[in-house]
Amino acid sequence: MYVVEKLLKLYPDPKCTLKYNKPYELLIATILAAQSTDERVNKITPKLFKKYPSLEHIANADLEELEEDIKSVGFYKNKAKNIKETAKLLLEKYNGMLPDNIEELTTLKGVGRKTANVVMANIYGVPSVIVDTHCMRLSNRIGFVSSKDPDKIEIELRKIVPRDMYTVFSNLMVYHGRAVCKARKPKCNECVINNVCDFYSSQSDL
Repeated sequence: MYVVEKLLKLYPDPKCTLKYNKPYELLIATILAAQSTDERVNKITPKLFKKYPSLEHIANADLEELEEDIKSVGFYKNKAKNIKETAKLLLEKYNGMLPDNIEELTTLKGVGRKTANVVMANIYGVPSVIVDTHCMRLSNRIGFVSSKDPDKIEIELRKIVPRDMYTVFSNLMVYHGRAVCKARKPKCNECVINNVCDFYSSQSDL
């Protein structure tokens, strides 16, 4: 795929940018990253996971104290509640393991398809289209999709992107979205894929 090939020359080893050591830590970090940035989440998770070193510790955490621990991310009250409930469910129903399919993952509190796909891609190695804000923005700008609905975007991208490139493509969208194709003031003239970008073409026509 042209876009992937061009971007891989800039970002040869695109990976998930959330820091974690255990599978459930990635799940929690991804829940925290909703409406926030990976950078901000990475600042609080080392201390958080040191304070709560197991799912049991998280499940038994004092809710108000947990809220305070994650207060720097958006919607921290809901996220604290969801994290506690998810930890309990993982212990009670899954023996502390993460489900290995989208259907069960999305039954966990605070887990939508984006978070589930992050787990499937990084924990289970299943090629997955991860539609975060960067993927949504770039896919629309390039012209791959015309939608603000993450589920619809995922379906459309699955038709366009080769399956073995799903995860790489998703990670590249994050890297390029942060470095070049920013939400505000995108660096279109520096972009290596501007020759296939609808947004750049529309700006050039003005």
